[in-house]
Amino acid sequence: MASVTVRNGIDVPALLETIEAKPELAEFTFRASTSWQQGTASTAQIGAFVHAGDEDESRTEPFTLEGDEPPVLLGRNEGPNAVELLLAALGFCYSVGYVANAAARGIEIEQMSYELEGDIDLRNFLGISQEERPGFSEIRAVAHVKAVGASEAELKQLCSYVQETSPVRDVLANGVPVKTTLEVVA
Repeated sequence: MASVTVRNGIDVPALLETIEAKPELAEFTFRASTSWQQGTASTAQIGAFVHAGDEDESRTEPFTLEGDEPPVLLGRNEGPNAVELLLAALGFCYSVGYVANAAARGIEIEQMSYELEGDIDLRNFLGISQEERPGFSEIRAVAHVKAVGASEAELKQLCSYVQETSPVRDVLANGVPVKTTLEVVA
């Protein structure tokens, strides 16, 4: 019987073998929907997704996220704002990439966290000026990692690899076409 190696909470053989054996298993379409509530508050639902061409319904209930703005931006602080969620998404992506790739390399992670911050000038968003871009002008991430039996050089190389292969960082750094349509409801 083959031994199963679970490292960092990840079944390493399954991680390495599944997608290598069937490359189509790497194809996903993820979805989210949002509904405006009031003021600057919205609710997002994240549920089923498409995996390898088939609807995945492993989530019995959708995840619900509340988004809002702080009072200084006329909100009520009922949740993080959209750009804060974007920073969190980058941190989530870096974390899963780091621990999964560490597991594949035989590195045991004891602790991992990211601190992310971004600078934004909202004058364009608010229609006051078009001189500044409406999004972040810079995003900074600081990783904190404690690992057993790995050198600082190995951990730094892994950090670079994770940045190069992060889907969220790729979208932020390289852009992706965004197609928006409007359906007017009668």
